Amino acid sequence: MLVIDVQIDFCPGGALAVKGGDEIVPRLNNVIDAFSKISLPIFFTRDWHPPNHVSFKAQGGPWPPHCVMDTRGAKFHPELKLPAAAIIISKGTQPEPKAYSGFQGTDLGKRLKDMGVGEVVLGGLATDYCVKASVLDALVAGFRASILIDCVKGVNLHPSDSEVALREVVADGARLVASSELLNQLAHHARPK
Repeated sequence: MLVIDVQIDFCPGGALAVKGGDEIVPRLNNVIDAFSKISLPIFFTRDWHPPNHVSFKAQGGPWPPHCVMDTRGAKFHPELKLPAAAIIISKGTQPEPKAYSGFQGTDLGKRLKDMGVGEVVLGGLATDYCVKASVLDALVAGFRASILIDCVKGVNLHPSDSEVALREVVADGARLVASSELLNQLAHHARPK
């Protein structure tokens, strides 16, 4: 499981808030619990930017400063469950490049392959940026990928941005799945034979 950027700055009240971004946390927690119970790996990506990151308006980027390393806004949402075995992947840790994907400039792909992972499920923020970029990179790296459709929210600078992003990732081979459907599959997997 890849939980993408569920950080304070991307939730209501944060520096770059996604409308309703905190509403996905309870559903994500249900999936996190299910993965934990059957000891499947869970990765949490986070923006962990230096104060002079290229994506910030002061450096000519499109965004206000957000998720600056070691600030409150860069912390995970306080209600998001991080199991003891969770693996945290920090991205955008250098002034350049922008790094929307959890795979860009990190060892996420290698770690997944080293664990023998063939398929990833993703949820988090934001559908039209970091979730989309991470799904596309997962597919390019050879993983099967599914987006938990009720565990993502988008920025939607244009009202249809998330819808367009989802169509793009499906066209590239990703699946859309409801968290309830995945939970049923995991419960079946966890039952003793």
